[in-house]
Amino acid sequence: MKVVLEHLTKIFTNKKQKSEVRAVDDLNIEIPDGKLIGLLGPSGCGKSTTLYMISGLQEPTAGRIFFGDADVTDLAAEKREIGMVFQNYALFPHMTVAQNIMFPLLNHRMNKKEATIKAFETAKIVQIENLMDRKPSELSGGQQQRVAIARALVKNPAVLLLDEPLSNLDARLRLQTREEIKRIQRETGVTTIFVTHDQEEAMSISDYIVVMKLGVMQQVGKPQDVYDDPVNLFVANFLGTPPINIFKGYIKNGGVYIGEERIMDTNHEDQEIFVGIRPEGFIVDPEGVLTCHIDHLEVMGRDISIVSKHNLSQKPTIRSIVDSLTAMPTEGEIKFNLRPQKVLLFNAETEERLR
Repeated sequence: MKVVLEHLTKIFTNKKQKSEVRAVDDLNIEIPDGKLIGLLGPSGCGKSTTLYMISGLQEPTAGRIFFGDADVTDLAAEKREIGMVFQNYALFPHMTVAQNIMFPLLNHRMNKKEATIKAFETAKIVQIENLMDRKPSELSGGQQQRVAIARALVKNPAVLLLDEPLSNLDARLRLQTREEIKRIQRETGVTTIFVTHDQEEAMSISDYIVVMKLGVMQQVGKPQDVYDDPVNLFVANFLGTPPINIFKGYIKNGGVYIGEERIMDTNHEDQEIFVGIRPEGFIVDPEGVLTCHIDHLEVMGRDISIVSKHNLSQKPTIRSIVDSLTAMPTEGEIKFNLRPQKVLLFNAETEERLR
């Protein structure tokens, strides 16, 4: 089921303080049928509010929501054919796994025998068919999350909505479970909208990501495309682990400068800029174009993270990822050449991308 949001807006009004917050501001997105979309951004960016409006749990201030060709903006949540998984899973503690999964079917007057068959079929998809007699308290966090997904899927929803579904899991379970979510989504083919503040999580499983800031969509695209070609400094800063390194710089006479060092050529006009360099964009070279000062090294097996400093860096330290076989100094000055495709230039005032 294709989902289309047209000029979707949500304004929260505080009558006592006579103020308003535009939680979602004129959002326009088309989510293709059968794809997994990650709504991504920091806390307060409007991603969960967007999800709640799609689900029917919150009413838009303005704009329209379409499932396929049908306008569902004014349709009650229970009539929208959605399955939703909440952050806390919202399982019924007194019910078994089977009863939890069957609940929405029995609630819609399906007979118990048919509901039982349907519940076991769905449990097999999420691989919990051997847990059907257990209570939620007897399950791990990852297993509880699968029960919540099964309960959402059992109705054959047109759209599956996931609100920060991995936030309560430890690091190992998060990795395992996000792979399971992607597998389940591919097997069922259900259009899925996944809300998270974890950019690594979103990039790893999403077909497309939507990056939001203060209720406004900043960029939408395939994860790798958005990472490689961010439209502005916010998107560049938000995506990437370790994050992009940002320097104050300027363009003068066809050259890009950080301090007195000309790091590359350009045909942009003279101006103050921010220079973003991805961690993988550094090449250790005694004759390099950028000079930094080593703080320490972090050996990570196949790679080494060089933690260094530069007086024009926006952050206290710079992180450069290089092969562990790279010969380099362990203290003092270090010079780098740069991979041009990993160097991004932004206007210093607007923070819009130049290159």
